[in-house]
Amino acid sequence: MPQDARTDVSVLSALRSPGRLKTELLAGLVVALALIPEAIAFSVIAGVDPRVGLFASVTMAITIAFVGGRPAMISASTAAVALVIAPVSEQYGVDHLIATVILGGVFQILLSLLGVAKLMRFVPRSVMVGFVNSLAILVFVAQIPHLVNVPWMVYPLVAAGLLVLVLLPKVTEVVPAPLVTIVLLTVITVTFSLNVPDVADQGELPESLPSLFFPDVPLTFATFEILAPYALAMALVGLMESLMTAKLVDDITDTRSDKTREGWGQGIANIVTGFFGGMGGCAVVGQTMMNVKVSGARTRLSTLAAGVFLLILVVVLGDIVGLVPMAALVAVMIMVSIATIDWHSVHPRTLRLMPLSETVVMIATVVATVSTDNLAIGVTLGVLTAMVLFARRVARLTSVEKVVDAGGGVDTCTYRVSGELFWASSNDLVYRFDYLEDPANVVIDLTGAEVWDASTVATLDAIQHKYAAKGKSVTIVGLDGASLERLRRLSGRLGGDH
Repeated sequence: MPQDARTDVSVLSALRSPGRLKTELLAGLVVALALIPEAIAFSVIAGVDPRVGLFASVTMAITIAFVGGRPAMISASTAAVALVIAPVSEQYGVDHLIATVILGGVFQILLSLLGVAKLMRFVPRSVMVGFVNSLAILVFVAQIPHLVNVPWMVYPLVAAGLLVLVLLPKVTEVVPAPLVTIVLLTVITVTFSLNVPDVADQGELPESLPSLFFPDVPLTFATFEILAPYALAMALVGLMESLMTAKLVDDITDTRSDKTREGWGQGIANIVTGFFGGMGGCAVVGQTMMNVKVSGARTRLSTLAAGVFLLILVVVLGDIVGLVPMAALVAVMIMVSIATIDWHSVHPRTLRLMPLSETVVMIATVVATVSTDNLAIGVTLGVLTAMVLFARRVARLTSVEKVVDAGGGVDTCTYRVSGELFWASSNDLVYRFDYLEDPANVVIDLTGAEVWDASTVATLDAIQHKYAAKGKSVTIVGLDGASLERLRRLSGRLGGDH
């Protein structure tokens, strides 16, 4: 069955099943509550009014619920996007920032149509594990400011929240434990007039619905030159984080999503968000884990519910939402981080069994992500590390064996080369031959080898030139198929003899 059909069936099933409908709606409500303080915090990072971040979360979630390719994934304003576009707001103002978001959405659509989502197949498992563990660490670290220099009553409230989150699912799953935690701690805080930080302390909540907004910027090429670098960076960061999150949800739910649709869906969501005065965004990994892994949501309905509930909460019920203690949201997010981390990957027994290169890639991804506070940078460095280690490992499998044959009255020396010949393995190949002592005729037997790139052809040319300088001839044999075609097409045409 096509992906869209499967998605439609899952939504219809949710609407027909009271149990599934309740799960999806309550999951959306919990996510909406958790989005509020983060959206406000990301607005501060971007240097804009809190309403810009909150409206971005509303429009991103509602739009992606219809156009996205990964059901149950949450998209909203994020720190990654806020960090990229913050300089625009600081140097040129809010109108230029909004224009950057819209242009970034256009870039995301173009990149997705060009097939950028297919690059996800090159992300190795060790990078995915590092991505997951990095996410868990970042989610936990983000809660620390809410636990430092706060009234002492915050700590027992957080502890009580964690107890509810751990014990309630063992008793009943009728109501999501995160929602119970938030309601219970809010009631306790209000009833006993506890002086602890609450959502209202994080920033002013909007009092009206978002309206259409057209950024007041000159429609000139000069404006495009200013905004394009930031918009492209935003597009790449947003796509990378969204596609990685989609793959993570695929693994958790054991289903497959349409990554290309998710890519251009993110673009459409950012364009819509920009025209409603929002700061843009992408997939929110922490809230997605809360939605899928903790609350058990599986359809687009939960994503739509999160956006709708968020709008209602901040516009209609702002005064009530403002009473929610931050301790409740901190407890929920700590539990999300605990549930997200791949504990098996860091178990001593697993670390002993895994190849060292795989562990190095995972650690590199984690360290890069946590140190930069940017999942996109961490994943990029993780993939680069994996590529280098893989090339190094494959290059070591290349072997050169020398066989001397004095038949036919003319001394002949044969070198049997085996393995995958590419830039990493062929660069040292030129030093594996004895140009001074070898006889007049040299045969290089590549029956057990494959020629993959121009670097290898250039190396073979260099070997022939070195022998020719000594008055000796070289014959290359054993190649066929694409390797032979590549050698014939490029040999002697690459310029230079090393």
